[in-house]
Amino acid sequence: MAKMRKKQDLAVKTCLTCGRPFAWRRKWEKVWDEVKYCSERCRSERKSGQTRVLVK
Repeated sequence: MAKMRKKQDLAVKTCLTCGRPFAWRRKWEKVWDEVKYCSERCRSERKSGQTRVLVK
């Protein structure tokens, strides 16, 4: 079994659509270099040309 890691030790990227940070997931293990969006919603909004602004 693989060694357990703490969430803060995982790689992090910033979503191109919403600008929020998201962490590495096991299902992205083989394609992590190709992952650009944090969710299906952000991926589909990017294709349609809509962008969301992160409001604080």
